[in-house]
Amino acid sequence: MDKTSLNEIAKMAGAKLLQGSPDLLVSTISKDSRTIQPGDLYVALHGDNFDGNAYASDALARGAAAVLLDSAEAAHSIPAPHAVLLVEDGLTALTKLATAWRSKLNLKVVGITGSSGKTSTKDFTAAVLGSRLKVVKTAGNLNNHIGVPLSILTATSEDQVAVWEVGMNHPGEIAPLAALIKPDCVIITNIGVAHIEHMKTRDAIALEKGMLAESVNPSGAVILVAEDDKTESIAKRSPSKVTRVGLTKGDLVAESLESTEKGTTFTITHEGTKYEASIPVSGSHMVQNALLAIAAGLELGIPLPSAIKGLSRAKPTGGRLEQKTLRGVLYLDDTYNANPDSMEAALHTLRQISSQGRRIAVLGKMGELGDYAAEGYQRTGVAAGRHADILITVGKEASAIAESARKSGLSRIHEVEETAAAARMLEQLARPGDIVLVKGSRSARMETLFQHIPN
Repeated sequence: MDKTSLNEIAKMAGAKLLQGSPDLLVSTISKDSRTIQPGDLYVALHGDNFDGNAYASDALARGAAAVLLDSAEAAHSIPAPHAVLLVEDGLTALTKLATAWRSKLNLKVVGITGSSGKTSTKDFTAAVLGSRLKVVKTAGNLNNHIGVPLSILTATSEDQVAVWEVGMNHPGEIAPLAALIKPDCVIITNIGVAHIEHMKTRDAIALEKGMLAESVNPSGAVILVAEDDKTESIAKRSPSKVTRVGLTKGDLVAESLESTEKGTTFTITHEGTKYEASIPVSGSHMVQNALLAIAAGLELGIPLPSAIKGLSRAKPTGGRLEQKTLRGVLYLDDTYNANPDSMEAALHTLRQISSQGRRIAVLGKMGELGDYAAEGYQRTGVAAGRHADILITVGKEASAIAESARKSGLSRIHEVEETAAAARMLEQLARPGDIVLVKGSRSARMETLFQHIPN
């Protein structure tokens, strides 16, 4: 946000300025008292197990310029001269503030959703657009009803384009977020089975994700994956131009993929001309995400050579097939999250990378599968049996992966209860030249495995 007075913020958020100077300027909004920087505006929100009002004093002690609270008792307990804004509900006020700020921004917006690959696609898209334009993007994966408003509030009047993720795990969540960001270009990475516990079917997921396509500016564009079986039904709902990308067909096609420990090279065919391109991560699904980014760049006026150059400099967010070499063993850290689709894609990448060593998969549980859990774990086990030489599963739930892999013919399988045990197993098994994939849902905390592996 540009520097804005508390008086103006109060008007946009529907707040009452209880105390403090109305001319005090702030530019950064934060909901976390632990990460407050001097001059920030702290906004108190509520969760199942916390009340942000209780941390207002902590935020002020860390240098917050002002606090926005929805508890009159907490607000009146703040001593002068600290600035205090009072609202009826913190989240509603945050949303109002973001809505008002979005209306002031003169920029193009790329909105990204999908069952998996949103964050990698966001990073690629920001890199492509950043080759020619000033870009603001979603930090991390702040893509829900709290994250999207916070993302909007990081944009300034100097930004030319925003790349914002839009996520969901229940019906009815995409439309209000789409109305907030007002996209000029929409990317839908895929329609998979992430969050199927709440959504029940892929058709329901496609219906929900497609709400972002319906919201696009009619003069803009929707970019979809040509091979996805839900693409055509979503395309029919778009009021704007639809561009399709793919590895076998589409308006943009990637061919001749070659993955190494340094990344992936490939050839892009566009309007009959071929272009050489590369990304600093491995995997055909990552190439697909890169194509989506390239297509967005073309829609926003980025020449293809510039887009390809920007793509080669992309820095994907950590935990997305991040490569780490420890004691001569190449680790693929894909620990950010997992569902059956992304598990299969990561295991396929494990097999794609050129190596003289063995391929070891260390896999944890997957969340939010509901009634789809048995099929999801079965699919993952089959993929592990096809692409891994050794499988280590972590935790009780992931034992279903081991069972399926065993039925698929994989014999070298180890089941452990925690990541520390998996790390000890790797110390015995892994040799220089091997490749190790580490993946699981956030709740599995598979990233902690690396705390137990010596450098």
